[in-house]
Amino acid sequence: MATARLTRDSARAVTRLDKWLWHARAAKTRTVAQQIVGAGKVRIDGVKVRNPGHRIRVGNVLTLALAHGVVVWRVRAIAERRGPAREAIDLYEEISGPGPLGAAS
Repeated sequence: MATARLTRDSARAVTRLDKWLWHARAAKTRTVAQQIVGAGKVRIDGVKVRNPGHRIRVGNVLTLALAHGVVVWRVRAIAERRGPAREAIDLYEEISGPGPLGAAS
């Protein structure tokens, strides 16, 4: 099984917000990620964002109002593709929240 290639270099690592949310498994599909952003449920470095194509980079702090609660994540890496959940948790550092998605509280 191939692993997702991660980019941690903050100067080069830039991607669309909706794509990153899907890769990090904050949303089941990219369409759902776009809906989450469009509904104003995401803040980047404290600023509310409604554009799913907003560019994010390593080091940004995301505040997400998800169905299971509010989480605050620091972007640690950008993935080239959506990988398994155990790789998705390498994309972010949890600052606060209910725990990694899918984990028992």
